Amino acid sequence: MAKRRHAPKTENFLDAQDNYPHLSKYVEKIVEKYGDPEWHLKLDKGMRKKKVNLIYPIGDPLFVHILRQPGMHITYTVVEPALDDRMRTLYELVTNKMVEYAHRYPVPDKVEDAEPVILKIMNDVVEIKEGAKVVIPKSKALGSKKLVLDPYTYDSLKYFIIRNRVGYAKLEPLFYDPYLEDLHCTGVGAMKVIHKIFDMVYTNIDFKDDFELDKYVIESSERVERPVSDAHSVVDAIMPDGSRVNYIYSRELSLEGSSFTIRKFSEVPVSITQIINWGTMSARVAAYMWLALENGMNTFVCGETASGKTTSLNAMCCFIKPDDKVYTVENVPEVTIPHATWQHLVTRESGKDSDVTIFDLLIAALRSRPNYIIVGEIRGEEGNVAFQAMQTGHPVMSTFHAGSPHSMIQRITSHPIDVPIASIDNLNIVLIQQAVSRGGHMVRRVLSITEIERYYDVANKVITREVFNWDPVSDKHIFRGLFNSYILEKKIATILGFEDTRDIYKELDLRTKILQRMVEHKIFDYFDVWDVMKKYHEDGLTALPFNV
Repeated sequence: MAKRRHAPKTENFLDAQDNYPHLSKYVEKIVEKYGDPEWHLKLDKGMRKKKVNLIYPIGDPLFVHILRQPGMHITYTVVEPALDDRMRTLYELVTNKMVEYAHRYPVPDKVEDAEPVILKIMNDVVEIKEGAKVVIPKSKALGSKKLVLDPYTYDSLKYFIIRNRVGYAKLEPLFYDPYLEDLHCTGVGAMKVIHKIFDMVYTNIDFKDDFELDKYVIESSERVERPVSDAHSVVDAIMPDGSRVNYIYSRELSLEGSSFTIRKFSEVPVSITQIINWGTMSARVAAYMWLALENGMNTFVCGETASGKTTSLNAMCCFIKPDDKVYTVENVPEVTIPHATWQHLVTRESGKDSDVTIFDLLIAALRSRPNYIIVGEIRGEEGNVAFQAMQTGHPVMSTFHAGSPHSMIQRITSHPIDVPIASIDNLNIVLIQQAVSRGGHMVRRVLSITEIERYYDVANKVITREVFNWDPVSDKHIFRGLFNSYILEKKIATILGFEDTRDIYKELDLRTKILQRMVEHKIFDYFDVWDVMKKYHEDGLTALPFNV
């Protein structure tokens, strides 16, 4: 399995149909049944409607058709070249001959380097000729001559060879689509996917029986060197592109057939301006976090499963000072940050003596003098080390599985984490995020931001104050910390040297306006946002590409 390739996308709908007959044939059927589909190069959440009929490219020769009709499930159809009997015969003919030629080329050290070698071998076997009529030898074997193919057949055959040899086989198109978050196979039958715009959708990619599904699970798990078996039926693994996969093998455990869930890795993180634009947090919430992280506040981003914790943490990393040394520790590599000095560490856990845990890496972090330590998720005894880091002046940011500040404190002070309650006030900010339903769709919202003020030993409890909360009726974030924020006035204003600590709210207003202007100017790319942040940090307002 190779890292995700970035195939070119045909931007004009008519050109796409002219170049790819499989798309043209598909569109003809759709028009007859549902009318003309809309063609989009980019999607947005305004496209959520009761009736949807649209097509978008995900990388030539692949396209996706989203369809929703009244009374129907929303469907996700991958439009790809057909692997019919003719194409299957060509595939077997060419790949069998390629095996004979493989000895001419060195074996690549990495799977991701195999694609160009495979293409060279393929071109030893076939040649392209415009308008050629493809003739399949009666013997079903190639001699010394090359097989002559027309350009479309060549491209289609190349797609299937790469897909099956170094790609994700029939799941390959799902890894091209940047709008997919999670891929779900719950057994024999059709797969479902979580779409960033349309939520859970049913796909036309399916496994027809146990044999096909078990074969896929076994082969794909072997490729990531975490093979499933009857003895090891539940396996977690990381794919070469960084996606996380969980396999459950055999009907003994998964009653509908072997199953797997893939959480896709995004090479380019979601930006803070995109999160503001989606309404996950307001510009003022983001401005507050900007001030907090720029000035070394210890922060936990909390929420339940699939609440978007890591997405928000990733987006907020752009608030950490550009010249800071950032040290990230994860079980699975999900955090991507833009800083030049980034020490990116991942655990090694295989049940052997050579294992390196988050606990081990955090201990090492304390010796490497980072300006910020980011922990992918705190679950166990490493929580104690994280709080020790806070106590010794190393700012820490992490995700944590909890639905409220109260439950966060309960979990962090209980086994197996066992942080003493008297140490909790080393943590400064608790951000709670959740997936909520609005208008029939699941959206992510920051529910609250709570400041941890101090430990009150008389009552043996932690004093907190909520500075932001989300109003579900108006879908707005309410700032309750105006002239009442402990972190802004007592911590950050002091660090920044304000004589009147309440002037910090003017700075908060300014940062809010900057973020709002970035949203208005549609600066949504993660690295474009980082560029603006970096210039502002270095040269102030004059460096901004807009007026505030």
